Amino acid sequence: MSSPSRDPLAGKLPVTLITGFLGSGKTTLISRLLRHPAMNRVAVVINEVGEIGIDHDLVAMSTENVSLLANGCLCCTVRTDLQDTLRQLFGQRRAGQIADFDRVVIETSGLADPSPVIQTLASDTLLGAQYRLDGVVTLVDAVNGLHQLADSPEAEKQAAVADLIVITKEDLAAPETIAPLLAALQTINSHAALRHSHQGDLEPAELIGLGLASARAGSGTLRFLGELDPRRAEVGSSGAYLGQRLPSQHDSAVRTLSLRFDKPFDWTSFAAAMDMVISLRGPDLLRVKGIVNVEGEPVVVQAVQHIMHPPVTLDRWPSEDQETRLVFITRNIRAEVIRALFDAVGAMRA
Repeated sequence: MSSPSRDPLAGKLPVTLITGFLGSGKTTLISRLLRHPAMNRVAVVINEVGEIGIDHDLVAMSTENVSLLANGCLCCTVRTDLQDTLRQLFGQRRAGQIADFDRVVIETSGLADPSPVIQTLASDTLLGAQYRLDGVVTLVDAVNGLHQLADSPEAEKQAAVADLIVITKEDLAAPETIAPLLAALQTINSHAALRHSHQGDLEPAELIGLGLASARAGSGTLRFLGELDPRRAEVGSSGAYLGQRLPSQHDSAVRTLSLRFDKPFDWTSFAAAMDMVISLRGPDLLRVKGIVNVEGEPVVVQAVQHIMHPPVTLDRWPSEDQETRLVFITRNIRAEVIRALFDAVGAMRA
């Protein structure tokens, strides 16, 4: 575990991953972001498959892979592996070969599984020393989203791993389709915050600050854990939002499982339980996040499938609640199976 005396996240460049199925509006959103004055210290990495045109008058300087826009924002096209691109960007930044930046936004292609990108940031020690995942933003098309979630494993997984879900094209959708779509998203990922967007009209500030930014506990920690999120938007006139229960007819194998444990763990026992879950059901463990009481200390944990992020020991508990609480987003795994495993660890500990 990380020592609370040193902030292991300090100084790392936050990375926001923007994903969404084909036609969800990523190009529209990225195009508007590239023109926003608040993006003047942001590097935007775009997959070559989904490359967007950049107006000539926006470009102040261009090299083979990197364009400097008039507002100071960098636009970088992935021509090799994403890992190589991120390493090159950091190296060029440190050498003063490109404009300085303090944040990275990555746009994935519509058919991409975002999990490998998340896993790369967690498992690549060189990248992990320089970058940290700030959050996954998933765009969902209000017109076609319900069918895509039902028919496409990629669309379903993009929603499952999201920290923030953005509903797009709502003005083009039949009003009666919105509630079923929200119910389906609730079933898949009730932990994500929710926003609405019309023609990509989101402010950059709305897409950042989703992740764990520091080992110093505070309101940002609670937002990361999904326990304090002012970003949650109302849905329709009912006042219901994604974190509330909506009736769902969406038949999905993907579910959000929220578990609490009132007794503290020792790290060895907790890690053994997680290792067992990962070894047995890693491919179906889409995302895990939570805070664990490790012999009285608050430790934040994250995992994506078979990759665990390094645990972060907070300097204090972010609230009076000192119970272990974990959110598992899984495919075809029942909550009682995971709970039984952790309870068995607790019984052995006792």
